[in-house]
Amino acid sequence: MKHYPHHIDLKPASSAHGTVRLPGSKSISNRILLLAALAKGTTEVKELLASDDTHVMLMALQKLGVKWHQHDVSHDYAIEGAAGNFPVHAADLFMGNAGTAIRPLTAALAAIGGDYTIHGVARMHERPIGDLVDALNAVGARIDYTGNAGFPPLHIHRGHLRPRHMQVRGNVSSQFLTALLMASPLIAREQQLDIEVIGDLISKPYIEITLNLMRRFGVEVERDGWSVFKIAAGQQYQSPGTIHVEGDASSASYFLAAGAIAGGPVRVEGVGKTSIQGDVRFVEALEQMGAQITMGENWIEVSAKGPLKAIDADFNHIPDAAMTIAVAALYADGTSMLRNIASWRVKETDRLSAMATELRKLGALVEEGQDYLRVTPPIVLQPATIDTYDDHRMAMCFSLASLNGVLRDGAQVRINDPQCVAKTFPDYFSAFAGILHRD
Repeated sequence: MKHYPHHIDLKPASSAHGTVRLPGSKSISNRILLLAALAKGTTEVKELLASDDTHVMLMALQKLGVKWHQHDVSHDYAIEGAAGNFPVHAADLFMGNAGTAIRPLTAALAAIGGDYTIHGVARMHERPIGDLVDALNAVGARIDYTGNAGFPPLHIHRGHLRPRHMQVRGNVSSQFLTALLMASPLIAREQQLDIEVIGDLISKPYIEITLNLMRRFGVEVERDGWSVFKIAAGQQYQSPGTIHVEGDASSASYFLAAGAIAGGPVRVEGVGKTSIQGDVRFVEALEQMGAQITMGENWIEVSAKGPLKAIDADFNHIPDAAMTIAVAALYADGTSMLRNIASWRVKETDRLSAMATELRKLGALVEEGQDYLRVTPPIVLQPATIDTYDDHRMAMCFSLASLNGVLRDGAQVRINDPQCVAKTFPDYFSAFAGILHRD
């Protein structure tokens, strides 16, 4: 895995073009790992993401008695399923800052029953989990907070979950509903389970990923719009034999934006027309900004058609990839408005505040609202040292500020703590450098 110094300096690049093979999707990788661990049979997982977030999931599953092995030094793994009941019923589990790991695993452990403690890094203990814990405790789980109420760390005791109906709020994070859905076959062993979403459900494309993968593992969920999800009794996860992890569509956004900003064409391989990830819709935003998009079954290519146009759009459906638009807005012909992005505040850092702070360093005029960001680009980008808040997407987004050679006097953008990209894309800066060109 790539190791970076305390900071990395990015010299201005005049153009960007080339091809990038994407690492596996974090969202898909951690869902597949848990589903494979809960399934009956052995699952061959191809092209699993190699990152901090998948590592903590693999280590947690190992502590729970799930057997797995990596094929040589590849990204291919064999996961021996535990058929709905982890062999180890008492464990202390460290989950880093991986929301895609801690939330579904909490629901599964509560449904299986045992004596588990589950915790992470300091930032994880500031990320909400109360809506999920409330939903589980309301129907017979026994989960205690061992720190601040509403947040990890947690102590999960043996409870008794056999409800017909559950409720969960949908307006803070879609991961709470994903967690309940993934654990639902363990809860609905004897009778149908209905999961009702209270309020608006954000980030719906991530729920579509969850339902798609559950179906691949043999469990069907019937839904009534986005408000009620019905799981028939007696379903059990079954290994699909072999399953491939798509390339990460959120990670694709940085390279595609580079093509839109700095000429292109830039092609990413690993996602395309057939992707199950909602973040491929990021290209619609680039298209609104004037970029030229072409797509194949497993690739996307972007070229610039002139200066980018300012955008005013709702990004509730693609919150992670929307961060890339905020930096691309530095190159637009006017003021851009990113709406309905309140979920940024409960991610790896408070991304609304962090993004506003760092964009201002580059000379942008930024208005930060509770759930929106308004970005007016400067006439000339200023050289800046960008802080990353131990947030991988902050580091990757702001690499784009080195494009088009528009930095004053050829000055550099410095990215502090570039190592944080190991969360999802350890080799990001090498891959990014591979598409940059200087006259």
